Amino acid sequence: MRSKMGHGLWAGRLQYEQYEQYDEECTMNWDRIEGNWKQFKGRVKEQWGDLTDDDLDRIAGKRDQLVGRLQESYGITKDEAELRVNDWERRNLS
Repeated sequence: MRSKMGHGLWAGRLQYEQYEQYDEECTMNWDRIEGNWKQFKGRVKEQWGDLTDDDLDRIAGKRDQLVGRLQESYGITKDEAELRVNDWERRNLS
C-alpha cells in the first residue's frame, strides 16, 4: 500500500513539473509574440479574419486578450477559445 501511495505522489510531482515547464515555455513564446507583434498580427488575422484592426491593436500580443476577443467576436466559450489558441500556437510557434 505504501509503495502505491509513494508512486502516486511521484507521478503527481512529475505532472506538476511538466505543467510548470509547459507554462514557462508558453510564457516565453508569448513574450516573443508580444515583442514581435507586427509579424504575428498577420498570422492571427489570417486565422481569425473577423478580428478587426482595433481588436488586433488591443490584443497587442497578449494571449489572454486574444482569448477574450475570440470569445467576443465568435460567440464561443472561454474553453473553446483557449483550445483554438492552443491549436494556433502549435502550428505557429514550433
